[in-house]
Amino acid sequence: MSTPTDAFIAGLPKAELHVHHVGSASPRIVSELAERHPGTVPSDPAALARFFEFRDFAHFVEVYLAVVDLVRTPEDIRYLTYEVAREMATSQSLRYAELTCTPYTSVRPHEEGKGMPIEAYSEAIEDARLAAERDFGLVLRWIYDIPGESGLPAADKTLDYALEHRTDGLIGFGLGGPEIGVPRPQFQPHFDAARAAGLRSLPHAGETTGPDTIWDALRLLGAERIGHGTSAAQDPLLLSYLAEHRIPLEVCPSSNIATRAVATLAEHPIRAFVDAGVTVTVNSDDPPMFGTTLNREYAVAADLLDLDESGVADLARTAVRASYADDADKTRILAEIDAYVAG
Repeated sequence: MSTPTDAFIAGLPKAELHVHHVGSASPRIVSELAERHPGTVPSDPAALARFFEFRDFAHFVEVYLAVVDLVRTPEDIRYLTYEVAREMATSQSLRYAELTCTPYTSVRPHEEGKGMPIEAYSEAIEDARLAAERDFGLVLRWIYDIPGESGLPAADKTLDYALEHRTDGLIGFGLGGPEIGVPRPQFQPHFDAARAAGLRSLPHAGETTGPDTIWDALRLLGAERIGHGTSAAQDPLLLSYLAEHRIPLEVCPSSNIATRAVATLAEHPIRAFVDAGVTVTVNSDDPPMFGTTLNREYAVAADLLDLDESGVADLARTAVRASYADDADKTRILAEIDAYVAG
């Protein structure tokens, strides 16, 4: 069996379902924002690389929020979103991406005399979305997530942003941030309301906690995909449930190593998921912060799963099918994958 080449993976048309909006800012983008707003985050690339060396998940959240603090104006949001889209399309051959956005962290400071109103935030990401599709052929959709560390006030606000200021690109409602000390049941009313309004339930669960967190996401939040789901491998009944109900796991191998959710790649449970019949999509999470790219995550998955080029192409097809892209976009991207493989 021939292993997929880096060139094959780089050119393969792809969709990504678990990637964070601010967390996708490359060193080039972060440097620009740090120059606009001097302070905690260094603008020098070498210093940035050291800044992104994480001790554990809590330290990752601390660093992540420092980068979030660089996004202070609608112009910052628009710049970040458009430039992230440029890099996704030109460097990763992405055709479609569902970006997890956390508007609360940009809009809440507005109430303290900083930040921006939700109307300005929404206008900025939508302007960038339309420009990205026009200029790069990249379809972007949004998942608004609750930053779990900010509790119920953040959940209340995020739901308001999603329902009262809904953008054309918004398709999902999520929950991110730390899991330890952030029980999922408290957010059930918010997810019930979001689902009633037609948004998809797409929470993180089981990244740094056990299978019970995933069960809570499924039973109480109505999760239709699970972000990470790393600890699902500890519960055979849960794996059976995920497989039977065709609930995909959004797997992010390098992220799990960087945040110490998994000790080594050799111990990553992705093969256990596949062997159990669980639908798996491969994603980059916060790629520049973890020193990775979606292309590299495909290469990592190919190695862990012993995939050839045909198997890697199937990973790309799975992501498209597990997405909430329009049927026309799904058909188009799947045809592009087929044509690429045939060529």
